[in-house]
Amino acid sequence: MSISAGELNEFEVEAAAWFAENKPGDPGFLLPQSFMEVGTDQQFEFLRDWQRKVYEAGYLGLAWPAEYGGGGKHQAFQDIATAEMARQKVPFMTNTIGLSWAGPLILNMGTEAQKQAYIKRILSAEDIWCQGFSEPDNGSDLGNAQLRAVRDGDEFVLNGSKIWTSLGSYADYMILLARSNSETNTKYEGLSYFLSPMKIPGIDPVPIRKLTGEYGFTQTFFDNARIPDSCLIGEEGKGWQVAMKTLTFERAVSGGQAGGVHSMPVFAGEVVELARHAQRDGRPAIEDPLIRDQLVAFLIEERGLELNNQRAQIPGLNTEWPGAIAMARKLTNSEWRQRLNLFAVTLQGANASRYVDDALAIDGGRWQRGYFNSFSSTIGGGTSQIQKNIVGERVLGLPKSA
Repeated sequence: MSISAGELNEFEVEAAAWFAENKPGDPGFLLPQSFMEVGTDQQFEFLRDWQRKVYEAGYLGLAWPAEYGGGGKHQAFQDIATAEMARQKVPFMTNTIGLSWAGPLILNMGTEAQKQAYIKRILSAEDIWCQGFSEPDNGSDLGNAQLRAVRDGDEFVLNGSKIWTSLGSYADYMILLARSNSETNTKYEGLSYFLSPMKIPGIDPVPIRKLTGEYGFTQTFFDNARIPDSCLIGEEGKGWQVAMKTLTFERAVSGGQAGGVHSMPVFAGEVVELARHAQRDGRPAIEDPLIRDQLVAFLIEERGLELNNQRAQIPGLNTEWPGAIAMARKLTNSEWRQRLNLFAVTLQGANASRYVDDALAIDGGRWQRGYFNSFSSTIGGGTSQIQKNIVGERVLGLPKSA
């Protein structure tokens, strides 16, 4: 699909104007910083309405096939629209799991019936999706999933629980990994992968209150919940392969996501401005040469991450370690964001103890809240420690530790 620079420039101008004109104002209540903090009906309805508006305006799902509700255009158009959303700091897309994990998976591995049933409703936020991977007793050991899926005729009966289910209180569907056969040679066999409805008898998502006082996660209990075998994606008993494909989308190793920002963007330049106003020994913190050194380091790293995103799309620049940049993206971005938020907090001195409910909190307490919330990203989708192992073993070819 060929496109001209003129077409892209025209679209960029159009997108910039639309988001500038349609960016929502202050809703009068605290908005979440990412899809993992959506914990009230007020927040959810506001964000769902915003996603629907962006989709109907033609700035979401631009590169997804037109026959399923997408725009049918070149990926470059979606990249421009997504970059504009970040630049103008508009609200994020609340249906992140649908747009970035479930949707690409269904387009890649789903049946025609599944594509017709789910894709457009993911884009329009008519159907909200959550993920059922982690379990209370298994932590990051995804291959040891124990939630049972027992076949009964043309149905499966589900029993067990999943935890850290983002958007579990609002989701219509869950991408679910469950054990359908326990008599196997390895723990990776006998797992099946389902596109499971959530709002049926026997499924109960219970909200979890976080350190920040916010909600967003649930523990989801399954008690003899019945789903049809048409919910299977991939082959019965071959769910591990489907789960691994999902993780390539979740960790941005594979492309094909619908676009849109998934959290409120944070820029190093904002911390530079904070340093201009924060006081250190009675003077602006930015006058401290050590502070300036650290700020420059954050700015350089931020630019490096931006350029790496571009470099990852150019085959000729990825010959030495193919896939290395893409596989490290989740690790590097989440860790950088966490360190930047923490640095912003330390700049505030005694004011660092003030939180979002304190009228005197600097920037409304966003940096303190951002630091606490950043752990969701360094843990979810595979902890940073696991990500380092993956890069070391699968990209650099290092031996497993003893």
